[in-house]
Amino acid sequence: MSYEESRVDDHPIGLVVDDDLKRNRVTVFFRLLLAIPHLVWLALWGVVVFFATIVNWFATLFRGTPARSLHSFASRYVRYQLHVYAFLFLAANPFPGFDGASGRYPLDLQLPEPGRQNRWKTGFRIVLAVPALLVNSALSYGLYAAAFLTWFVALARGSAPWGLRNFSAYVLRYQAQVDAYLLLLTDAYPHASPLEGAESPQHEFAEAA
Repeated sequence: MSYEESRVDDHPIGLVVDDDLKRNRVTVFFRLLLAIPHLVWLALWGVVVFFATIVNWFATLFRGTPARSLHSFASRYVRYQLHVYAFLFLAANPFPGFDGASGRYPLDLQLPEPGRQNRWKTGFRIVLAVPALLVNSALSYGLYAAAFLTWFVALARGSAPWGLRNFSAYVLRYQAQVDAYLLLLTDAYPHASPLEGAESPQHEFAEAA
């Protein structure tokens, strides 16, 4: 099977990485402490998103499309969560903003506009998401390990290892796809293929160099 045959189609939830791997040693050392305000705000925002998603579930089930305002609200939450976790797990360096705005962070999401979704997939969304949630849970252990190793390397060198950063970004991308699926941003099922969005083996090699 050729590379092109094995490549998967791009998912509607795409990750944009614009990170130079440089890490500030001071903020790396205090990363968990610095992330506390964001984790509190993320938890509070998540409570509101939970109830908004219930309303949007009924809207999507009966209309076939999510409500635009609720879709936008959940999109900002999913993007904000990515920014926070990218900062916390050392996949990016800057302190994130609190609004989940697009285009302001080295790791960012491309999110779709509200569109038609399959009502069957909407009705059974939580059940259908169980396998993806199990995969996401397993990948999270790898994310913790990558952040632990990156913390020591970044303190010593002032930069994150390319491979560990990319692995962390890969896990965070999958997590964002799972969140977007659960929050009705898309009915495209999450997939964990590392080939997603890859242009060619030569491209990957050049980027690594």
